[in-house]
Amino acid sequence: MNELEIRTAKPSDASTLLAIYAYYVKETAITFEYAVPTLSDFRQRIETTLETYPFLVALKAGEIVGFAYAGPFNHREAYKWSVEVTIYLDPNKRRLGAGKKLYQALEAKLKAQGIQNINACISVPNKEDEHLNYDSMHFHEHLGYRLVGRFHACGYKFETWYDMIWMEKSIGEHSVPAPKFIPFAEMSEK
Repeated sequence: MNELEIRTAKPSDASTLLAIYAYYVKETAITFEYAVPTLSDFRQRIETTLETYPFLVALKAGEIVGFAYAGPFNHREAYKWSVEVTIYLDPNKRRLGAGKKLYQALEAKLKAQGIQNINACISVPNKEDEHLNYDSMHFHEHLGYRLVGRFHACGYKFETWYDMIWMEKSIGEHSVPAPKFIPFAEMSEK
């Protein structure tokens, strides 16, 4: 039972997932949110995401150690084959392989939905500090993402200006016509 297990998140996971996310809101510039969402709001985020995209959790010995999910890259119709992905790991349970396994499972589900491109919007420092380093960028590079853009001093948190980078990974064939997009809630095997 020490193996990592990946499963679809449930609204009942909201409290545990919010506890993980709260650390990133309060202690890091990894997310640019200033206030920790309410439990009700976070549960709603899970439910809303699952209507269209995967929202996955990683468990080690039955305990949730992280989560990853996808969301729209842009709300315009022509972008429906591209998503933005996000991952958060329990800060005390990193380096267990959960991040890689979560993203591999997320990628497989997105590919089954017809998604062609996955994108990650990542905050990066001008100079590493106690709130932000380059670990997320390097994690994504290791998984095959490539840097496609950098926005300078676009986020302000902890009285510091941070940059934002976009990284992308192609997971589809980009066939013509485009593959059918299948909302996650309609997939037979979630």
